[in-house]
Amino acid sequence: MISRIGQYTINIESCPRILAAAAAVGKKEGEGPLGGSFDKINDDTTMGKATWERSESALQGAAVQAALDKASISAAEINYILAGDLLNQCIGSTYGLCDFSVPLIGMFGACSTMALTLATAAVLVDSGAADKCVAVTSSHFCSAERQFRMPLEYGGQRSPTAQWTVTGAGAAVVGKGEGISINNVTYGKIIDYGIKDANNMGAAMAPAAADTIMNYLKDTRTKPNDYDLILTGDLGLVGSNLLRELMKNEGVNLGSNYNDCGLMIFNPEKDDTHAGGSGCGCSASVLCGHIIKEMQKSRLKNILFCATGALMSPTASLQGETIPSIAHLINLSV
Repeated sequence: MISRIGQYTINIESCPRILAAAAAVGKKEGEGPLGGSFDKINDDTTMGKATWERSESALQGAAVQAALDKASISAAEINYILAGDLLNQCIGSTYGLCDFSVPLIGMFGACSTMALTLATAAVLVDSGAADKCVAVTSSHFCSAERQFRMPLEYGGQRSPTAQWTVTGAGAAVVGKGEGISINNVTYGKIIDYGIKDANNMGAAMAPAAADTIMNYLKDTRTKPNDYDLILTGDLGLVGSNLLRELMKNEGVNLGSNYNDCGLMIFNPEKDDTHAGGSGCGCSASVLCGHIIKEMQKSRLKNILFCATGALMSPTASLQGETIPSIAHLINLSV
């Protein structure tokens, strides 16, 4: 049964579980600090496909199949797949999931999509509308660069605030049984601080993360040190520092238990990723590949996962529009 806590937070009393999770990534991600946590590492980031978009679709399909295999269930036992990505009309999900023949609930939250799909999957399972769901999202460096910035062939220089879109996908099977509990959900609001620089996503998204985390803490009457980890999705170096400042201005200090997926997945100096990782696949692969395993080993027992997304499009950017952002949060525990 679902009940509301405060103004923004939903308590999911039956605590649907993440029954299994898996991550599939590219070569660069596999060579990074978390390489040993990923289920599938692809040395060929084309995935044997003719286009980068098809490559991303293949990653997403591989992550879903790996999660199903780990849960020892078939696609026929899944009621809904909740999925989305960064590409126009979410074609990464469309082509990647077609062969599973499972009803699809397409969702767009930009880089917040992993938290959005997981939260909604938990609500569906708790309500009885579904027995089992899969939440999945993905990104690919080459498909994202072509759509949002410049074709790779252009060879444009990247600014110090720019982040490196993760080539990766993460998928989680949500249902009732044994696993990681999804306890609380806070859906975020659209926040716009007037940022227009498409090469500074961290600055655009940090205010949305601050708003959602503050709303959750107020609704639940908890403090940051009540959690083993507060994890944002892909703020990177610039956005993470800005988030700390914004929270401090509200009287809340994020301590050593705060981290960001974009800071964890790469070694910035070695990998030349500037301000860190980004993309839907950043938070998805870190959560489904690394964090879930840490929770299964009881190294982490109670965490907040807050994925952030920049709700932009190339058309809006060319028209001089700002970059509104959003952040969705889930509380996970063992």
